[in-house]
Amino acid sequence: MKIIGFVVSLALFVLGLYIMGEAFYVEGAQLPVFIGGILVSSLGVFIPVHILKRIDG
Repeated sequence: MKIIGFVVSLALFVLGLYIMGEAFYVEGAQLPVFIGGILVSSLGVFIPVHILKRIDG
């Protein structure tokens, strides 16, 4: 379970970084896309820190 959680968390974190980078190329909606990237990256950090600690601990 830890390996699957790690892979999902890493994928979400990297996807969030990609979304934040792509926000500069979106005309008229830079702020919502950038905030979405921050939220996805935060979710990628939230999963191992809070959820996996309680499931596997």
